[in-house]
Amino acid sequence: MADALKNFVAGQWKCSRSGQTFQDENPVRRGSSLGAFQASTPDDIDEAIGAAEAAFRAWRRTSVPERQQHIAEFLRLLKASREELARIVTLENGKTIRESRAEVDSALVEGGYHLTQVSAFYGHTGPGAFRDLTTWVQYEPVGVVGVISPWNFPMNVMCRKTLPALLTGNTVVFKPASFTPWSGVFMAGLFERAGLPAGVFNCVTGLGSSIGNHIVEHPGVRALSFTGSTEVGKKIQAKAAANLTRTQLELGGKNALIVMEDADLSAALEAAVTAGFANAGQWCTSTSRILLQRGIAGSFLEQLTARCGRMAVGDGVLETTDMGPVAGPQQYQDICAAIGRAQADGARMVAGGGAGLPPDGYFIRPTVFVGVRPEMALFRDEIFGPVLAVSEFDSLDEALALANDSIYGLSSAIYTTDIGAAKRYIDGIEAGLAHVNVHTGYKEPSMPFGGVKQSGAGLPENSESGLEFFVDRKAVYLRG
Repeated sequence: MADALKNFVAGQWKCSRSGQTFQDENPVRRGSSLGAFQASTPDDIDEAIGAAEAAFRAWRRTSVPERQQHIAEFLRLLKASREELARIVTLENGKTIRESRAEVDSALVEGGYHLTQVSAFYGHTGPGAFRDLTTWVQYEPVGVVGVISPWNFPMNVMCRKTLPALLTGNTVVFKPASFTPWSGVFMAGLFERAGLPAGVFNCVTGLGSSIGNHIVEHPGVRALSFTGSTEVGKKIQAKAAANLTRTQLELGGKNALIVMEDADLSAALEAAVTAGFANAGQWCTSTSRILLQRGIAGSFLEQLTARCGRMAVGDGVLETTDMGPVAGPQQYQDICAAIGRAQADGARMVAGGGAGLPPDGYFIRPTVFVGVRPEMALFRDEIFGPVLAVSEFDSLDEALALANDSIYGLSSAIYTTDIGAAKRYIDGIEAGLAHVNVHTGYKEPSMPFGGVKQSGAGLPENSESGLEFFVDRKAVYLRG
């Protein structure tokens, strides 16, 4: 890119008032630059929120079918841009091109679901307690919504938050993650081409410390949807409380995959590899802990380590790559530090190491540790990388106790052919997502997506709750 890409505010492409830019690095090559983006300031956020407030007065009065027309056109443009956008996501995030295409496809499926779901969302009427009364709940948009999306799914998560907000009549100020601004700006261009009125959707790039906090603290923002770490989510919750700003927080996880002795081991192995190493282990729903019943532990680990050794780690734009780099220098340093600590704590690494990695970039091999005990940091801390912690158990009760021994409660899975064991797992697991013979990362738009304990707060994304978060409820009593 010859010129720095601009913010999209009030229907116009604008430079930041700071006059400063920052570079977007390709994690395959350290020190590389994919282009320059606006290093925005709180003044830029104030302008975007002002534009969103002005646009809200008319947008909230538009009919649902009119809003649907704009979003349908956006989805049409997104589908037409699938390959271009997938390449952008791979270049700035590092995931394989196949994974980036799947991310676009997932956004299209979820967006299509919300597009049709919103029609049935409105209009709950019924008779009152007295015969001359008609009552109903009227859903009304909350106003300006702040959307702060993560770098691991830079466009899918953004769509999962933004499309329901727009369909329910809100206006949006969107801040892409500073690691992945290009895909965010590209999406802003699709909204512009879809004909949204000026100010309905605004995109401002920059660091979370300089503009993310300002979005959270601004009294004009009435709801905030954030995906990221639990540490940052707690700070956002505290800051938002000053204005009683509604929050939807999708946070960290330490997701456990339980494999019973009666399981289909081939299917369980595929689940571990898919959810453990897709996107270099940087899903919030990635498998992070594998709990193996003792009778099958040796056989399972032998197959798992062999698979790790065969995985091709390299540039995600190559169709032959199985796993790309982690997203950036801080992620690389943190993951390497976690691996070093695990070794110091006595866990044994049976897959991983630096052999066969490309000479440049933030590459880490698929890594597996065995002999992991609950007191170890590797068992307890979210690493957000391609590192699996393996522990063994004797009974399902022991497995559930191990799985639940965590501050997190986002996703989980069990592999078993025993329906009784499956039901005990469903009832006993402390997680927002419970999978039986399905990997921990799987989701559908008709089902709520969110965690318990310190993995989330507020109404979950997707399903009806994904729309409910963005509306106020007005109880109407009509006599006449």
